[in-house]
Amino acid sequence: MSIDKVSFPKDFLWGGAIAANQAEGAWKEGGKGASVADINEFVPHKDLASMSNKEMTREKALFALQDSNGIYPKRNGIDFYHSFKQDLALLKAAGLKSFRTSISWPRLFPNGDESQACEEGLLFYDTLIDEIVRNDMVPLITLSHYEMPLNLAFSYNGWKNRKLIDFFFIFAKTCLDRYHDRVKLWIPFNQINLIKYESFNHLGIFQEDNNNLEQDKFQGIHHELIASAKIKEYAKNLSEEIKIGVMLYSDFSYPENSTPEDNFATYQRNQYEIYYADVLLRGQYPGYIKRFFEKKNITIITQSDDDELLKNTADFMSFSYYNTTLSNANIAQNFSKNSVRNPSLPANPWGWSIDPSGLRYVLNFYWDRWQKPLYITENGLGHFDHVINGQIDDDYRIDYLASHIKAIGQAIADGVEVKGYYMWSPIDLVSCSSSQMTKRYGLVYVNYDDQGAGDGKRIPKKSYSWFKKVVNSNGDSLLTY
Repeated sequence: MSIDKVSFPKDFLWGGAIAANQAEGAWKEGGKGASVADINEFVPHKDLASMSNKEMTREKALFALQDSNGIYPKRNGIDFYHSFKQDLALLKAAGLKSFRTSISWPRLFPNGDESQACEEGLLFYDTLIDEIVRNDMVPLITLSHYEMPLNLAFSYNGWKNRKLIDFFFIFAKTCLDRYHDRVKLWIPFNQINLIKYESFNHLGIFQEDNNNLEQDKFQGIHHELIASAKIKEYAKNLSEEIKIGVMLYSDFSYPENSTPEDNFATYQRNQYEIYYADVLLRGQYPGYIKRFFEKKNITIITQSDDDELLKNTADFMSFSYYNTTLSNANIAQNFSKNSVRNPSLPANPWGWSIDPSGLRYVLNFYWDRWQKPLYITENGLGHFDHVINGQIDDDYRIDYLASHIKAIGQAIADGVEVKGYYMWSPIDLVSCSSSQMTKRYGLVYVNYDDQGAGDGKRIPKKSYSWFKKVVNSNGDSLLTY
């Protein structure tokens, strides 16, 4: 991809993103309760592309919670709970201007249905947020990033139950009241549309023989949409400085063939993946998703004030971007698999295609559709890294980041209002989908293996100094790359 000039706004947020469940560890410290992520087991597999979180039954969840033989890497993460001061100093030295992380719901409300938060958990996030600010980084906080208290799955069957709106609102209100003086940017739900791949992690709804999981997922999403709107309404009255966003997983497909049928079916398929943002940015359910629900015999149970609540629209649009896929008329309306890999694109070892032009495409698409400020809140390359003579030469990561950041520059030149870029992740952590440590994304290497062995030593990679030059030049150094 060629580019004549890269020009980023002077106040552009060069950031990095992590999630509490993948980094903090300390899963039983400070009064924290178990989360849905704490039962994600690492299971080695020769086919890397098949390593991902699966649906969960109540029986499997109980077994995992009591299992003393399996490997559950997210319980320990990279020990960020204890090492965050050193880690944030490293990331500041890499040039980061902003830092995105999440607040673990069960660290504040161990069971999720309490009326009062755990003070030890509140104090931890006081210290963490203060340290982010002290390092001259703008904090961006996610409230729900696959960290739902496990008790809410066992006792209420997760977001299928409307009671979770009130439980989550108490959690969100607690966070906003406590931290809004330091945190102005908030995302209620990470990748709210990602229910195909992160269903239990996301919604905490068990897969049982007697339930219609597809129906239950969309009902759970409705409850999350209402919760998002309530949070926006509360934030608006608390302070005009607070900005509440919506976040999607950019699950974009190109038509597999040039036929009109494939083109329109793929267009519809992409609509289904973004309707969540249409609701939260436009204030109502669009007609196309109502028709989709009717065709799929899905009935969303609502209350009389839901439509009015949804008029509290979000302030900004954010999204993760990793790859693109292909779709066609035969699969576009399937629920579990509505796309396939694009064989014309290179891919990482897990089969995730590499498509920087697709990032420019979706930036233009999202801007044209919603005219809301855009933040790329995740983008990065998972890869195997090797330490040789104390160094990690990750030129493949530099190439990936450079091509995608250049694509952002092109979108800005197109007139798209892009406010920030958050690489995933500036420091190695446990993979969300595969629970691997060796699926590495960071500018900083963390010396743990997939079984949790290692001393946790932090080693800056070659990409660390490269990224620092990009940030310090506000993107100008890409002209010579």
